[in-house]
Amino acid sequence: MTAATSAATSAAAADAYRFDDLRALFVNCTLKPSPEVSNTQGLIDKSRAIMADRGVATDVIRAVDHDLAPGVYPDMTEHGAASDLWPVLYSRVMDADILVLCGPIWLGDNSSVMKRVVERLYSCSSLLNEQGQYAYYGRAGGCLITGNEDGVKHCAMNVLYSLQHLGYTVPPQADAGWVGPAGPGPSYLDPGSGGPENDFTNRNTTFMTWNLMHMAALLKRSGGFPAHGNRRSEWDAGCRYDAPNPEHR
Repeated sequence: MTAATSAATSAAAADAYRFDDLRALFVNCTLKPSPEVSNTQGLIDKSRAIMADRGVATDVIRAVDHDLAPGVYPDMTEHGAASDLWPVLYSRVMDADILVLCGPIWLGDNSSVMKRVVERLYSCSSLLNEQGQYAYYGRAGGCLITGNEDGVKHCAMNVLYSLQHLGYTVPPQADAGWVGPAGPGPSYLDPGSGGPENDFTNRNTTFMTWNLMHMAALLKRSGGFPAHGNRRSEWDAGCRYDAPNPEHR
């Protein structure tokens, strides 16, 4: 095989991995309102660039910029809140085939904003899709974590568990992060931090991004997550999939 043929073959293989039919939403759970610099955004930008290069339409929400009322209902203005922008953000969540929750570490744990976003995702977890499954089925989820203290794995475990419990499909190696040296020190985007050049972080971010695209494409192009044995609507109607005769009559 000539060098030209090899290059053409490689290019054709790369072009086979296009995801022009996918949309991704990154939710930045930094505590810093716009236009303050967010180190988490720096890591988001790396993942987002990979997706955009492969045709994915991407969107970013900085959650702290929006008035998200606390609560366990889809619209908290119906339950006493003066205002609640979650219904608007929820529509953007549902437009996305890929959801990436991103945020900083504080005291070894996820930010309060991250917890609020997860709670509001949970507030809509009883809603159903057209197949009678929980609404988040058929979507891929992952997370990005940043900080200058230990806790990436702990934070990622919490986020990824939450996403799969709500109905998202979590592919292999669906998290990445950067913390630098343990203890107080430079943040990801600080001059001389080494964050943007860190091979370990760049590798994990790249793998996470590709795995999310692969998983979302598998789900979307096959018509979603199989709707058998997991339909809330049929369970409520009396079907019991664990019974000898599971169909409801």
